[in-house]
Amino acid sequence: MDLGIAGKVALVAASSKGLGKAVALGLAREGARVTICARGEEALQRAAAEIRADTGAEVFPVVADVSRSEEIKRLVQATLERFGRIDILVNNAGGPPAGTFFTLSEADWEQGLALNLFSTIRLCQEVIPIMRRQQWGRIINITSITAKQPIETLVISNVIRSGVLGLAKTLSHELARENILVNSVCPGYILTERMYEVAQRQAAEKGITPEAAIQENARAVPMGRVGQPEEFANLVVFLASERASYITGTAIQIDGGLYRGLF
Repeated sequence: MDLGIAGKVALVAASSKGLGKAVALGLAREGARVTICARGEEALQRAAAEIRADTGAEVFPVVADVSRSEEIKRLVQATLERFGRIDILVNNAGGPPAGTFFTLSEADWEQGLALNLFSTIRLCQEVIPIMRRQQWGRIINITSITAKQPIETLVISNVIRSGVLGLAKTLSHELARENILVNSVCPGYILTERMYEVAQRQAAEKGITPEAAIQENARAVPMGRVGQPEEFANLVVFLASERASYITGTAIQIDGGLYRGLF
């Protein structure tokens, strides 16, 4: 299937590793030109080289911390100077601190808000005017299954990810007639460094190994396994494409059936 995004420009946040990197790679394989960003330059340059080698696509790495407003502005401006447009925005950031309501500090909450909610708001504020001028755009928010089904010890994620869904639903209504589509994806257990970090905390609490904790999580999934980053990226790339032209305002979980709700 021709997804119709060859030559489009995508900005993928937090994309030196994990889900962000997998999405950037998937978009590049479809012929998109891609800006990737992260706080660490070494990992970012390594990811850019790997994506170029795999796809031959034009990849523009920009060191940026998406929890900081001024760095978001610089990231968007640098992308415009390089490519002249932005067609696809993938909002993403590392997970907030893990813990229970009673173990987390106010600073932890502020960090989570800046990283996982305000980064999305600010990136949208900067990119939507560009998309409006083009009368075409795709915004995909990488959230978490916690936005639909809270997970123990991830209270900050449980709260903030739901806020991202509220923002996305509102924007989808406001922008639909301008051919700017806004959707969210809610990964469950996908095998990334973030999942391993959570597994380490679970393992410490239960006196088991992180690998055993991951297997325990996998047993809770109806498919009996955790997902791979490429499986997740396939959904995001589709939502970014011309083929998803009548899909907006959705929040789609990709979790092997983990989510137990109806909606």
